[in-house]
This record gives sequence, structure tokens and C-alpha cells, in this order.
Amino acid sequence: VQLQASGGGLVQAGGSLRLSCAASGRTFSNNAMGWFRQVPGKEREFVAAISWSGGSTFYADSVRGRFTISRDNAKNTVYLQMNSLKDEDTAVYYCAAGRSPYGSRLGESYDYWGQGTLVTVSS
Repeated sequence: VQLQASGGGLVQAGGSLRLSCAASGRTFSNNAMGWFRQVPGKEREFVAAISWSGGSTFYADSVRGRFTISRDNAKNTVYLQMNSLKDEDTAVYYCAAGRSPYGSRLGESYDYWGQGTLVTVSS
């Protein structure tokens, strides 16, 4: 089972990026998916989560209104559209597959993790 995150890069403040996370080895259409991020030396931070159907989404206060999580179960892929990026969004972003169909802000609710993709926002 593998989660492959991609789409990170260098972007100017105010710009946009779209992260993708493609799952292989099994389907996660019955599982919640989430995005987390981590800055070196700091704890991992919840960013966004989406339920198995896409009907429910959850966001950290710091990204609500700027980021949008979505999923395409036919492609076994989850996305994170990031707009109006700020310096403080700079981090390694990880996607994760949840243990249950419902989204969670807690990292321990996720069983599978991708390798991370680096997002750097420059001012």
C-alpha cells in the first residue's frame, strides 16, 4: 500500500498550489483521507480531512477559506487546493488514509501515510 503525494513546490505569497495524493495497492474509497503538515522542529499539524464520500470536510482554522480538500474515489486520489498562500504555510505536506470512513483531526486516526511533498512560500 502506498500513498504518493505530489504537487509541492516554490510559490510566491498569494499564489496557489494543488497537491495530489494517489493511493495504490488498495482502494480507500471507504476511508476518510487527510492532509497534515510539518515544519522541521515542530509538531505535525492537521490541515484538512474529508469523509469517505466527500460529503463532509474539516479544516484547521489557519487554512479555512483558503484551502479546499476534495477526492475522486474512481481515481483513488485526494487533492488539496491551496489558495492565497502565506509564508506560514511553508511545510512538508503529508496525506494520510484514515482508519474509519469519517474525517478526524487526530493523526493517530490514520493508518497509512504518504512520503510528503514540500511546499515553500516566499514573500
